[in-house]
Amino acid sequence: MLLQRTLTALLLAPLVIGLILLTPTWLFAPIIALTFLAAMWEWTRLSGLKKTLSRGAVLTVTAALLVLSWLVRDLSPWWPLLIGVGVAWWVAVGQWLRHFAFGAAPTRENSLMKLGAGLLVIVPAWVAAMSIHGSGEHGPAWTLLALLVVWAADIGAYFSGRLFGRRKLAPTISPGKTWAGVYGAFVAGAIVTLVGGLLLDVSGAKLAGLLVLSVLTVVASIVGDLFESLMKRHAAVKDSGNLFPGHGGLLDRLDSVFAALPVFAAGKLLLGL
Repeated sequence: MLLQRTLTALLLAPLVIGLILLTPTWLFAPIIALTFLAAMWEWTRLSGLKKTLSRGAVLTVTAALLVLSWLVRDLSPWWPLLIGVGVAWWVAVGQWLRHFAFGAAPTRENSLMKLGAGLLVIVPAWVAAMSIHGSGEHGPAWTLLALLVVWAADIGAYFSGRLFGRRKLAPTISPGKTWAGVYGAFVAGAIVTLVGGLLLDVSGAKLAGLLVLSVLTVVASIVGDLFESLMKRHAAVKDSGNLFPGHGGLLDRLDSVFAALPVFAAGKLLLGL
């Protein structure tokens, strides 16, 4: 499984990096919107929707919200506000994880609640990605750095967890995750952030702030991963889909990214980077 996951990642990584660095934001926006909408399609399944028509209606609403978000991008308070909503949402998710049985029953009310949660996962993450990517000459590089922090944290967590993992992080939700994995994620994320920050000419207090942001971004990525694991447990499925061999579906690959992007974007704005 590790070999399969590695080969898939090696195939996809150059495509993603090229897309980020070589695509202007006006073209990057719809491509990422389609990707996020595909993830939302998987989310509707985890939420309990089975009818294609109902799932399509949710997808239409999500697409409309993304288009509306793009149209208000130049109205100064809206994108920072939406990014802030995303950050606040992931703080709230931390509380949901503490009460993991909340919303587990397959009722209509819980399904609607999870669909609303899906909108709070997808829309702020897309706005955050566009905000970072369109933030000037180095916007694409900053976008790549945000993703590299998440990817490095995932790799660091995997290997440190395998080597040193004893104490479980959230055994009821995701038995494979350990506190040693969390520490490895922090170290890997900080190393990538330090190198990336220096390459982007960040120094002094702002570099120190960026390192703090890397820790918060990694925390958010872990929360995002755990939240999707919780939704899969509620839905009694192993993966959100089977699009990528060894990796599952889009949600299985993007769960950490969805949570990390609003935090990274908010921190970047606050640091004036």
